[in-house]
Amino acid sequence: MSNHRPNEARVIPLRPPGARPAGAVPRQAPPAPAAKEPLWRDLVGDVLRRERLAQERTLKDVADQARISMPYLSEVERGRKEASSEVLAAAAHALGLNLADLLTRAQGELARVTTRHAGGSRRGASTSSHDGMCLAA
Repeated sequence: MSNHRPNEARVIPLRPPGARPAGAVPRQAPPAPAAKEPLWRDLVGDVLRRERLAQERTLKDVADQARISMPYLSEVERGRKEASSEVLAAAAHALGLNLADLLTRAQGELARVTTRHAGGSRRGASTSSHDGMCLAA
């Protein structure tokens, strides 16, 4: 008498769990995913938000002075909207910056972040089994 119900599939394993076929090469762990570079809109938004907070100003105050909606400025600061150069210039001017200042700061942030990511990937390429650890007796 069979223990399975008529409408259920029965699975019969061909080899025990964890067993490998004879001569099989063990699988290597997949390579670590490469760190993603930040998006330009995220960097520009971070610069705008940092500058606004440094000046202790509200979103409403800056949005009103820039003549853009407060929800839109919030989306730009959070990197959710790809703002036009006109909108970025207006927000920058409202914060006492010009467009070049804003973009230079965002470029500096991009260089800093990508340098940090590049430094991390070189360390992973090390052939040493100790990977930077100091062993002392």
